[in-house]
Amino acid sequence: MAPKHPSDRRLSREPLHALLAVPIALIAIITVADIMAPPSVHLGPFLVAPPAITASFAGPRTTACIGALAVLAQAVIAAVRTSLVDVNHTFQIITLILMSALVTSFAARRERHERELTQLRSVATAAQEVVLKPLPERIGPLRIASVYLAAETEAQIGGDLYAAARTVQGTRIVIGDVRGKGLEAVGDAALLLGAFRGAAHRQADLSALVAFLGGTVSSDLDDPAAPEGRTEERGEAFITAAVLDVPDDEPLLHLISCGHPPPLLVRDGHVSLLEVRHPALPLGLTESVEADFSPEAFSFDHGDVVLLYTDGVIEARDANGTFYPLAQRVAGKPGKSPEALLAHLCKDLMRHVGGHLGDDAAMVAIERMPRSP
Repeated sequence: MAPKHPSDRRLSREPLHALLAVPIALIAIITVADIMAPPSVHLGPFLVAPPAITASFAGPRTTACIGALAVLAQAVIAAVRTSLVDVNHTFQIITLILMSALVTSFAARRERHERELTQLRSVATAAQEVVLKPLPERIGPLRIASVYLAAETEAQIGGDLYAAARTVQGTRIVIGDVRGKGLEAVGDAALLLGAFRGAAHRQADLSALVAFLGGTVSSDLDDPAAPEGRTEERGEAFITAAVLDVPDDEPLLHLISCGHPPPLLVRDGHVSLLEVRHPALPLGLTESVEADFSPEAFSFDHGDVVLLYTDGVIEARDANGTFYPLAQRVAGKPGKSPEALLAHLCKDLMRHVGGHLGDDAAMVAIERMPRSP
């Protein structure tokens, strides 16, 4: 379905008619006041205001119509007070015609820019659906919820990422954060997500999967076909990531952390960090060193909830510079579903930062459901 025209989406027909009453009423008031004013008082120049006001909320056609109505009102004033060929009123009419044409051109330009912005938003939405696919609500014995909060108001996706893949024995989940911003960060996120989705169900060993992801990121950063002058900057890029393997038949999870913030485990209202003893280097920094991608096991039983997140959450600051206390805000809320937990955290996080994040933030909540009888 084709997207609606910007002006159609911004204003419905009834509000537009209500707004048009303002410039029309203003034209009527100025006309009557000018006709009744003393000969030395001329209010006609104020008729430039109605088309200017109209250009702020309506398209070029409506603006041109209001401008024509203002010119007609100026002509009526001239005919009543003196004559149409009066020098003063003639110049007022010419000036009003020029100003109406100018604001109409501005309205046309604004409308064109809004149309382009609408198209860009559509492309961004499509890119988000392709690159950062929504996670299913249920995967095997797991119930999952996810959320992505972009720092930029108009952005749909950035350098944070998450994905899930079903295997023969369980479910694998990745969450990551690309160093940097902009299109390059989006490209790196798409690269890692594509590699994970393609290999998660083929690599039987979790260590082999993470090693493959690290090799994929490193090979892309060392691409000799990269634009000249970008080699050094790209060489400093990397991706922090946490990769989980959750077996269906065992009350535990396996975790490999590549420089990523530790997940939170919520059990009976108590929160604990799943900190690995030997974290690996971020992906993209392991090409020149011997990386140890050894998974560590943690208890993950029925009713437990694991919260994955990126540093955009825990590094969010309030007006006083205080970091967001994620573990504290999660604690003491037993019985919350993954969806309810993320909804609560999103509202609380945005309240903490005053409505504007300094960095992209992503969260994934995973609950192990009881076995079906």
